[in-house]
Amino acid sequence: MNDTSKILPEGAAYYAGRYDVVIVGGGHAGCEAALACARLGVSTAMFAINLDSVANMPCNPSIGGTAKGHLVREIDALGGEMGKAADRTFLQSRILNRGKGPAVYSLRVQSDRRAYQIDMKHTLEKTDNLDVKQAEIIALHTEEGKVCGVTTHTGAYYEAPCVILATGTFLKGKIIIGDVSYSGGPDGLFPADRLSASLAENGVALRRFKTGTPARVSRSSIDFSKMEEQKGDDPITPFSFETEDPGENKVSCYLTYTNEKTHQVIRDNLHRSPLFGGKIEGVGPRYCPSIEDKVVRFADKNRHQLFIEPMGMQTEEMYVQGLSSSLPEDVQIEMIRTISGLENVKMMRTAYAIEYDCVDPTELLPTLEFKKIKGLFGAGQFNGSSGYEEAAAQGLMAGINAAMQILGREPFVLDRSESYIGTLIDDLVTKGTPEPYRMMTSRSEYRLLLRQDNADLRLTEKGYRIGLINEERYQKFLKKRAAIEQEIKRLSDTVVPPSVTVRAFLKEHNSADIQTGIRLSELLRRPEFTYDLLAPLDPDRPKLSQAEAEQAEIQIKYEGYINRQLRQVEAFRKMEDKLLPEDIDYANIDGLRIEARQKLLKIRPRSLGQASRISGVSPADVSVLLIYLEQHKF
Repeated sequence: MNDTSKILPEGAAYYAGRYDVVIVGGGHAGCEAALACARLGVSTAMFAINLDSVANMPCNPSIGGTAKGHLVREIDALGGEMGKAADRTFLQSRILNRGKGPAVYSLRVQSDRRAYQIDMKHTLEKTDNLDVKQAEIIALHTEEGKVCGVTTHTGAYYEAPCVILATGTFLKGKIIIGDVSYSGGPDGLFPADRLSASLAENGVALRRFKTGTPARVSRSSIDFSKMEEQKGDDPITPFSFETEDPGENKVSCYLTYTNEKTHQVIRDNLHRSPLFGGKIEGVGPRYCPSIEDKVVRFADKNRHQLFIEPMGMQTEEMYVQGLSSSLPEDVQIEMIRTISGLENVKMMRTAYAIEYDCVDPTELLPTLEFKKIKGLFGAGQFNGSSGYEEAAAQGLMAGINAAMQILGREPFVLDRSESYIGTLIDDLVTKGTPEPYRMMTSRSEYRLLLRQDNADLRLTEKGYRIGLINEERYQKFLKKRAAIEQEIKRLSDTVVPPSVTVRAFLKEHNSADIQTGIRLSELLRRPEFTYDLLAPLDPDRPKLSQAEAEQAEIQIKYEGYINRQLRQVEAFRKMEDKLLPEDIDYANIDGLRIEARQKLLKIRPRSLGQASRISGVSPADVSVLLIYLEQHKF
């Protein structure tokens, strides 16, 4: 590996070898990026400051949740790993939002934090074409606007034409607890203090964001009898479309609430809060605020719900979801002991805020490659997002596109009409984000089409074409898709006669009577019926899997709404298909407003559709662009 003939960059001590792709960071983004690259056949190295922190969950010990569950299922449908690892190591599984429509059903599992970490790390270690290394990357090297390699803290220089930055919250990480602040990464790990300067030297503008995490407390000091028990689902829905036996729930979670005493402790100590005292510079997440922020912003609420969640089977640590804080340690103890069931609690880890460097994602292309540095990609919290699932989705896409570049293949971009992943990335690179970005179902205009249950139908074929879905899985998918299509046709063609038995059945279920024959599909559209409930009227139904039956039911029940969204997608695609030349000079297009020119020059949208979503570009500006394209025959 060592080649003394190589000319080393300043600061490097020796030449350590060459990889096609180097991934900086071993969190959820780094793991998916590394696996995607290696599985696509390119030589890959993933660097983590500490290998014991690979795939760590420094905040919630969970995977999925509202909209995040959609991302995990899409990752799996494309050939990623997060869903499989979550299925192998979960403690409790639940579908959220069951009381609403299927568009917002979201799978969430309580994870065994250490088991997940060990499982993912071992998967990485066993993967061909992938080397997993412990080192801090302190410098990025470029030549003539292209990436050429990285240097570690030990002076090792690794040559690489592609580098993916998946640094999480480690870049110049700063821990803040009341008046106490110090340089550090999450969970007591070292920060990455030197890479930021190297990125700045390469023209990468950085900014500061902030996130936080609640305290961890001892299980034996909790009085669960004062809390509401929350059990998992039965049967269990797995994340991965390949998981056939998901196993069983092993634990319960518990619900409790803050109260007026809790809020008074917080109000009495706001002068000691770094959040309100100006000691925190980074911008925090709007949709996951600290408890002190919630008490101030929602002063009319007399309580906030908290979930007490286990961290794993081999630990007594419990996670207090909803109680994120950067208040001083003594205030945290006083505050938490005002809560029902936690009066005598023992705190094992103090809550803290963490500030870190990240990039403005509008500096990135939809492939997640930097516009100004060829071969440099960003993923995860480095791109301004928050959450394990958002990170993993970006890591997968950055990994795929880095590999595509090495292999000389076309880039892979998902649009917002076909996936939540596409929505996530389009929002980041087109609109940017003034705060840590969190995926929500409301961010998608097409959420009835982009359900978690049909992620495989939307994306598995794409994963197969990329090369991340193997032949065996693809053939099973084709059989499933055919079974669904055949069942929808059968239900639409099968007519039930107005017999005495049928009419009695309808009356029994408070359903409107029939005088003539009626198709099974029409009955299924009635809100009082489900696919299984109609079984007595359908003796010839084939034996389908639960997932196949669910798909047939949803597609029939919501056919009208689905068709309406498909028409919206058709209009969307027309705008997306109108590509804008890369060298278009917006400064010289008559009729564009000054703000629009500035934004268009910065973002450099790839299509008219993307241009229309840029903040500051009005419908009138879009019309000007459309006329320009027509005049110049683009």
